[in-house]
Amino acid sequence: METIADKSRDDELRNMDHNPVSAKTQADKDLVSSIKEKLEAVSSLKSIFRVPLKLLEVNENMYIPGTVSIGPLHHGKDGLKYMEDRKWHYLFTLLSRQPNQLESSLHECVNALSDLEKPARNFYAEELNLRSNQFIEMMLVDGCFIIELLLKYAIKGIRRGGDPIFVTPGLLNKVRCDLILLENQIPFLILQRLFQIVLVQVQHDQTLTLSELTFRFFRKQLPGDREFVNEKFSQEGYHLLDLIRQCYLPNYARVVSKKSVSQGDLESATKLKKDGIKFKRSKAKCLLKLKFSNGVLEVPPFTLHHFTEMLFSNMIALEQHQNDSQPFTSYALLMQAMV
Repeated sequence: METIADKSRDDELRNMDHNPVSAKTQADKDLVSSIKEKLEAVSSLKSIFRVPLKLLEVNENMYIPGTVSIGPLHHGKDGLKYMEDRKWHYLFTLLSRQPNQLESSLHECVNALSDLEKPARNFYAEELNLRSNQFIEMMLVDGCFIIELLLKYAIKGIRRGGDPIFVTPGLLNKVRCDLILLENQIPFLILQRLFQIVLVQVQHDQTLTLSELTFRFFRKQLPGDREFVNEKFSQEGYHLLDLIRQCYLPNYARVVSKKSVSQGDLESATKLKKDGIKFKRSKAKCLLKLKFSNGVLEVPPFTLHHFTEMLFSNMIALEQHQNDSQPFTSYALLMQAMV
């Protein structure tokens, strides 16, 4: 027996057959929808990559986490399992800081991350072999671990005695270094959304923003004076490494050279001096803002720290996957040639 639904569908098909304009309109809609899906997939911004093999072969230790895994690329590795219990402990502490709010906060976080799962996955250049619940749990644990770490670092009063990250000599610096690795990132939008849910009132009505907490934690990794860097640090970033990277970038537009320059064309400082080039300490706040004028090369001062090589190595690794300028790669090649 023909149902009402069958009759309605048959009538619709007959109408489309007798109305080529209607049929074409539907076909156009289907085509547009299909193309839109493909465009969204292509245009989704990838910002978390594997380090190129050519860089790993030089010094793998610059790119591989040795203490804590963040995100999917090193998740569950044997050498990093020690910190997994600490991450879960931080998650519990963060969500239970407000009395009787643990379960409701947990539900709200999971629901929020469920909504962000698709865009969060799109940040990663490779297909992730994680089921939805695994991915969401990992983002929750890792994201809350980072937020609680930032809070504990900025607000000593909320630290509990015996926290190994803060009492074990050198452990905090190891964790901090792992958080700037390209392969050890989660999207900053995950941190922002979780922070909105677990927002903690600090002193009186003063609330520290996520950008301010992150700035304080990574202050030693950042260049220039506090006001200059803090202003740039408040800008949006794709992840923690990208936030730090933006602080080093100059504000002026990129200048495109009309001539291709290879590494072999670069001269040492000794050779440049012999050729009459003078060197001057620049007052520029931006490390990458080198200036050459009237035979004088102005170079901003640069302080080396134990993390400097690791930080620059990972910013250079990030640039290898980008189609625009590569300022850190260029800077490193210039310094290497001049020294």
